[in-house]
Amino acid sequence: MPANSSKIPPEERLVNLVVALIATEQGITKDTILSSVSGYREQSAAASKDALEKMFERDKESLRGLGIPIDTIGDSAEPDDLREARYRIPSTEYALPEEIAFTPAEIALLNLAGGVWSESSMSADARSGLRKIRALGNVVDAPIIGYSPRISMRDPSFPNLQQAIEQCRAVTFPYLKPGDEQPRRRRMQPLALVEYEARWHVFGVDLDVESDRTFLLSRIVGDVEITRQSFDPALREGAGERATRGLDEVAAHQRALLEVNPGTEAALRLSRRSTPAEQGIVVPYVDVHVFADELASYGPEVRVVEPAVLRDQVIARLDAALRMNGVS
Repeated sequence: MPANSSKIPPEERLVNLVVALIATEQGITKDTILSSVSGYREQSAAASKDALEKMFERDKESLRGLGIPIDTIGDSAEPDDLREARYRIPSTEYALPEEIAFTPAEIALLNLAGGVWSESSMSADARSGLRKIRALGNVVDAPIIGYSPRISMRDPSFPNLQQAIEQCRAVTFPYLKPGDEQPRRRRMQPLALVEYEARWHVFGVDLDVESDRTFLLSRIVGDVEITRQSFDPALREGAGERATRGLDEVAAHQRALLEVNPGTEAALRLSRRSTPAEQGIVVPYVDVHVFADELASYGPEVRVVEPAVLRDQVIARLDAALRMNGVS
């Protein structure tokens, strides 16, 4: 008898899907995924194939929103016919550049860290899925280690929001904006969860203003309640792309000029999303409070040249940290 699908959180299903797609270079078909990957196969008895396929399409969109590339390999004779298409995560996207080399000491540290992980870090469901993929004639190129489907999301609101998106149900939650003393109850139709600047956001229709809004999950300060009010599933189509596009537009108009100490953690993390400038680097950001939190965490490794509002926010956080540690 299949396991109860309600016991498999959406985030675990996503990790199981990553495990399957990264395991083979030749790719696997949608039918194989739906019948072999934990999180889909348990629902095959209760859900229609059409519902499972839509879930898979939403999961692909979620992974791509996280920056995980998914290749679709179709029939070379009929490239528009995707009925027998195969899907994969290309391993080349995760290979280290040839110019990167490690010292013996660095290799020892990496081996020590890697020793924490082993194939036992995969859940039994994930290992079972890989065995089924092999049994169907799909070559698994290498052992998949280091993926733990039993992950917990940093933001407790994530599972309920993901469930509400899948069920097309409106939600309510308390949301505390910076500067407010009390949280405000928000009502929305959640359409997509997107990761942006290493933080999770929920995008959807704010029912109080009847307009698209994006909320930061870390500012949800209580339970997300899933209501009985449903909405049209068509609203979810392309929602992830719209959310990311909107965040990109906000970041394009908010840029910080920073001086960063080379070779530091700040330099490593900020360089991934920066452009060089004469005095340092320019980094776009969405939320001044969130970005100030990040910059303050680097301590003396980074200095804000401009804008002044961001510099003041970072200084305020550093002063508060000093007071908490008894330094006047």
